[in-house]
Amino acid sequence: MQDSPREACGVFGVFAPGEDVARLTFYGLYALQHRGQESAGIATSDGRRLYFRTGMGLVAQVFDEESLESLPGKLAIGHTRYSTTGSSKIANAQPIHVMGRHGEIALAHNGNVVNAEIVRQGMEEEGYQFVTSSDSEVIAQMLASAPGDTWQEHWRHCMKRLEGAYSLAVLTPDSLMAARDPMGVRPLCLGRLGPGWVVASESCALDHLGADFIRELEPGEVVRISDAGVETFQAGEPRKRSFCVFENIYFARPDSVMMGKLLYPQRMAMGAELAREYPVDADVVIGVPDSATAAAVGYANESAIPFREGLVKNRYVGRTFIQPDQRIRELGVNLKFNPLPEILAGKRVVVVDDSIVRGTTTPRIVQMLRRAGAREVHVRICAPPIVSPCYFGVDMATRWELIAGQNSDSDGVVDVDAIAAHIGADSLGYLSMDGLMKAVETPEDNFCNACFTGRYPVSVPLQMDKLAFEKAGDSGRRGEPLPVISALDSAFIRTDAS
Repeated sequence: MQDSPREACGVFGVFAPGEDVARLTFYGLYALQHRGQESAGIATSDGRRLYFRTGMGLVAQVFDEESLESLPGKLAIGHTRYSTTGSSKIANAQPIHVMGRHGEIALAHNGNVVNAEIVRQGMEEEGYQFVTSSDSEVIAQMLASAPGDTWQEHWRHCMKRLEGAYSLAVLTPDSLMAARDPMGVRPLCLGRLGPGWVVASESCALDHLGADFIRELEPGEVVRISDAGVETFQAGEPRKRSFCVFENIYFARPDSVMMGKLLYPQRMAMGAELAREYPVDADVVIGVPDSATAAAVGYANESAIPFREGLVKNRYVGRTFIQPDQRIRELGVNLKFNPLPEILAGKRVVVVDDSIVRGTTTPRIVQMLRRAGAREVHVRICAPPIVSPCYFGVDMATRWELIAGQNSDSDGVVDVDAIAAHIGADSLGYLSMDGLMKAVETPEDNFCNACFTGRYPVSVPLQMDKLAFEKAGDSGRRGEPLPVISALDSAFIRTDAS
């Protein structure tokens, strides 16, 4: 029902002797629930063996008092998932559990490894057997049996072979490890909890536990925590930093710190830049809750047009396995938002949203506002047009499903008026790339913005498919490796490989 990029996953880990680490992980995952609602899982260690529980659904649906009591130990990792490689089924729920030359490990992964299918084919030829259809198991199997005598050597071996995005929490019987890919695409931070330590996708998870935020992990860095203390080392060769700018726009909670900055004021600044770039005579500014609320406030402040809550969100829609019948399904976006006619009737309305992906939900929101009495509807998007899919941990549709991609010429110029007509708005304005960079106050070359530009930080297969492993298994054999678009041959996908 939501025409926004689908969530990335959330990872969490804790080392806290004497504490109920399963319960701490439960609440850490609860704070990261916005990053994925398909499945959740926790693995713990008592120093000798690992204990697991995974299930489909929300964190609160998977765990209860009895299940948390079955997870003893002083170390734990957890995961909340939206599937970006491999389908949504219990076999792909994380943490992933594998046995290898270095014993058993559990792994929780946020991101996508773009060369996972090629790497997996090579590993299968070497005798590895896989039981899931996710790229996360490729990482886990490789790490558990990597050559070398130390974890530093194991990690360096993996980071040399893996391409793409991976922020990881890894559990062994005696240690917690956290790692970030050499480009730093997805977030990961470190915190202190009394004498213990916490790692999490976002700093908001630390806040809920009363942990102190220490810092974000550097790209290519590994942190290993055990009874012997904290060890950090650089496992990946430095690469061009490519942090996903959509974390700043939409994915992460506004109370999280990323790249050293709190996100809420950045989102307000995006709205203010929008107001400067696309002013309009209007009576009221509203945001599509909750992701665009801060940007709407920023637009209202800059334009001196009053901000109001014109849409009320039902936060539980889409969080159940009960399938709607046809009559309910046809209601579509009406299940998620309810307009307030007392705020909207007779008004010229500016509605601020975070993105338009396929262009399926925004027309319904515009129609809903008009039915509630809005005289004019002016749509403002606090991100540039999305013209290319993401291959690094975000389910953002195919290139041919993207409405901005469909309405752009050979030079990449987007026909904004055509999109405005499609969604039924009186006007439409997208934040420019320059405006976005002003708002985040960070140089553009620190980010991956491939969804806006089509320029990827590394080469990616032309036909990446999150169900590729399952389709190969269904056919009974592995197909030929996917064609790869390189930095030198970019007919459809341009890259900025470095």
